[in-house]
Amino acid sequence: MNNAIVLIARLMLAHMFVLAGVGKITGYAGTQGYMESMGVPGALLPLVILLELGGGLALIIGFLTRWVALALAAFCVASAVIFHMNWSDQMQMIMFMKNVALAGGFLLLYVQGAGAYSVDAQRGK
Repeated sequence: MNNAIVLIARLMLAHMFVLAGVGKITGYAGTQGYMESMGVPGALLPLVILLELGGGLALIIGFLTRWVALALAAFCVASAVIFHMNWSDQMQMIMFMKNVALAGGFLLLYVQGAGAYSVDAQRGK
C-alpha cells in the first residue's frame, strides 16, 4: 500500500510542474518578459522549462527521483523568494506558502525515494 501512496504522491507533485513547463513553452515571450521584470535573466527560461517539464516527467516515471526532488525543492524555495515576497498582497503570500509547502513535499520524496513503482526501483534490481 505504501508504494501505491508514494506513486500517487509523485503524480500529485509532478503534474503541476509538467503543466507549468508546457505553459512556459506556449507562452515563452510573456514568461521571459515576466522573469526579466523581476530581475531574472530571460536566458534562464530554457533551464526553467527543462527543470519543470523534464523534472515533472522524471518524477512521474520515478527516474532519478531523489535528485529531481531535491532540485525541485530548491527551485520552489528560490521561486518563492524571487517572485512571491510581496506579502502585502495576500495572493503573493499564499503563493509563497504554496512554494514552501511544495518544497517540503519534495524533501520528503527525497528522503523516501520513488518507491517500488518506479524506474529507480527497476534499475536497482
